[in-house]
Amino acid sequence: MTKPQTSQADELTSLFNRKAFLAELSGVLSQAKLSTHEVPFSVALIDIDRFYDINERYGHAGGDKILEAFSQIVQEMAGDDALSSRYGGDEFAIIFPNTEREQAFLRLEQIRIAASQREVVTTKGEHIPGIPVSAGVASFPIDGRSENELLRKSDQALYRAKVAGRDQVRLSYEERMVPKTSHFTQTQLERLSKLSEERSVSEADLLREAMDDLLTKYGVNKIES
Repeated sequence: MTKPQTSQADELTSLFNRKAFLAELSGVLSQAKLSTHEVPFSVALIDIDRFYDINERYGHAGGDKILEAFSQIVQEMAGDDALSSRYGGDEFAIIFPNTEREQAFLRLEQIRIAASQREVVTTKGEHIPGIPVSAGVASFPIDGRSENELLRKSDQALYRAKVAGRDQVRLSYEERMVPKTSHFTQTQLERLSKLSEERSVSEADLLREAMDDLLTKYGVNKIES
């Protein structure tokens, strides 16, 4: 994962601070636009669910432990080319270079599952069983062509994740997650669409459920505390 210089780093988490993140986002966007074929990249906003309640129950020191633990998960799992930030308070932001939104969605799901499994021990010895997070993701150029538009679309997707019950990832372009046909056969896509209609459940939710089962089957979501 791309690491910030000291002046660019958030003091608590060692991730990029908000100002540095926005400067990096501007640079990534400019570079993407210069490319002949406009190389896609994705921007995600992640929020720790019910963080106010965590602070109320475990104190600000407990809240800081949660922030530190989640930042470690992001550093471990976002990817070598990712640029991650503590965007403000309990909100984090990630740039996934050369990554379309379906790929970013899957990577965020891995982060979400890992966080939900990460036990945190406070300085008082209290055990917090997991870190539930919600996330929204938008991609250049399909969702926006400016920093503000991409961040706005990511924030809207994050809001939908919160409204839908938290502890989930949402795409900026509503709930019909259409995977790349290079990853899935046409028959699989048609069956997915039919199942979505029959159960009145979005394709994204069905894929999220299937991915949870797959990662559980192979023990990928078992993260050491």
